Amino acid sequence: MGIYDDPDDDYRGVTELLERPPEAINWNLLHPEDADREWHDLDAWVTWLKVTFGLPPSIVPPYWHRHDELVWELSALHTHWLSCYHETASPSAPIAWMRDFADARNRLRDWVAICGTRLDRDRPTRQTVWPGEKGVELGGEISIADRRHDFDQVVRADVLRRKSAEAVARRSLPG
Repeated sequence: MGIYDDPDDDYRGVTELLERPPEAINWNLLHPEDADREWHDLDAWVTWLKVTFGLPPSIVPPYWHRHDELVWELSALHTHWLSCYHETASPSAPIAWMRDFADARNRLRDWVAICGTRLDRDRPTRQTVWPGEKGVELGGEISIADRRHDFDQVVRADVLRRKSAEAVARRSLPG
């Protein structure tokens, strides 16, 4: 029995993700509803990736969703996977994905080392303040208790932020 055979399992089959044509995701430009869908699709895929390939937290930490550098890297890898395993892909595309996945694992290790997130603790990625810039207080390290709950909170906050920005933009339009 595979990990996706149990209907009570937290995972969704990643084959569902192949039903839509793959497209590049620009996280800066997503509408709220699209962001919600993309967050959940990416989370399902990252969970599948972690389990399928036995990835340690030095490559995919539990709070990857709190670090933009990891979101962008994993999102790009996800989009590439969707393209390589889509029904319209070349039969040799999966081997290209596996080669690129090896490269991405090295970059993910670097990102995780830089941002400082771990299996049981997380802190915001430190920012270098350039001369003349105002420093930003990012907060300290926190313990990781419930990854799923934190993910849901982060997604909810992101979607609300996007809705608020859209509302402000609509109010500023003439007419």
